Amino acid sequence: MRKVQLRDLCYARSGDKGDTVNVGLLAKDATAYDLLRRHLTPEKIKSHFGAMVRGPVEIYEMPNIQALNVVLRQALDGGASRTLRLDQTGKAMGSALLRMEIELD
Repeated sequence: MRKVQLRDLCYARSGDKGDTVNVGLLAKDATAYDLLRRHLTPEKIKSHFGAMVRGPVEIYEMPNIQALNVVLRQALDGGASRTLRLDQTGKAMGSALLRMEIELD
């Protein structure tokens, strides 16, 4: 099996609202979008972030723009006004997700 990092397949942009982080993954092409849809699961993403994400992970497909909207709940240790984390606003979560590896068949 061949491993690739998500950064080889897509671009990311992230933000937050309260204790929830939103990461948009924009596939580089149709083949990459198909790979993302087949190999990215909420469980794998939650495992990638470990204890940083305490709540559920949701993935919403956006086929018209070949993108996935990933929602990470309870991901900012209570939110920007409560946390002592360096990244208080979730801006770095997109870059962190791009380092995730997936195994291709």
